[in-house]
Amino acid sequence: MFLAVLIALAISGILILCRIILGKTTYDRILATNSLGTIIVLAISVHGYFTGRPEFIDIAIVYALINFIGTIAVLSLFDNGTLGDKFGDKSEWQKIYMIFWQFVLLELVFFS
Repeated sequence: MFLAVLIALAISGILILCRIILGKTTYDRILATNSLGTIIVLAISVHGYFTGRPEFIDIAIVYALINFIGTIAVLSLFDNGTLGDKFGDKSEWQKIYMIFWQFVLLELVFFS
């Protein structure tokens, strides 16, 4: 069973690596990188399950949070050109949207 799961994760990882290399747009590559991070989280979790070490689940959760926050940061960088919170010429809805996602990220980091 463990071998079947590892083979499935390896095939998924190889396909995702092809998508990272051959992606048409930057956003395709970012999405593929996020998917690769998810595959890594699954691999860590499966390894922890089959070796009987539940602390690997905690490591996988931390890695998933770092992967999510990193993806949001990179997308923000490509969208705004900066990682800062410069609201200069943004509309009111865009400001509310940015504040909402900052709140969601803070909630994920501090209350998980």
